[in-house]
Amino acid sequence: MKRNAWSALPGTTPAEKLQVLGMEEKAMVDIRRLDEISRRYGVMIYLFFEDELARNHPLGHVMQEYGGVPVFERPFISVQDFLRFTRESDPSFEQTLQEFPLMVEIVSAGNLLAGTDSADLPVVTGVMPFLDELDVEAPVPEPGFPSPYLS
Repeated sequence: MKRNAWSALPGTTPAEKLQVLGMEEKAMVDIRRLDEISRRYGVMIYLFFEDELARNHPLGHVMQEYGGVPVFERPFISVQDFLRFTRESDPSFEQTLQEFPLMVEIVSAGNLLAGTDSADLPVVTGVMPFLDELDVEAPVPEPGFPSPYLS
């Protein structure tokens, strides 16, 4: 199914097909859309927590360098692993995404990565926003309760 969906996209190169999906350098994309693209089209999407690493180091090199590091200790993670972890850790995460969409900046789209079945997989890399860049307002405490944000 994923290969059929990917093949049906207009374009001849991975970059052209991904551009049809809005995956191009500097685009800001909702993390839920990234997850949908990953699942529907078989695109590998990696989220980086370090801007410099995402922009200045080839993905293959980074993956090799951190290959022996546990998944949740690396400076990058697949979109599916990130969302699975956050949904399991915080049941309210889905509601938070509804209220405050998490936007990821696309750094690259269209490179290929060798897949497990020897077929090349299209890859997108993005940079997660820093916590201070998220547009989330602190909740207003109920009357009579001190705010945990005022100290």
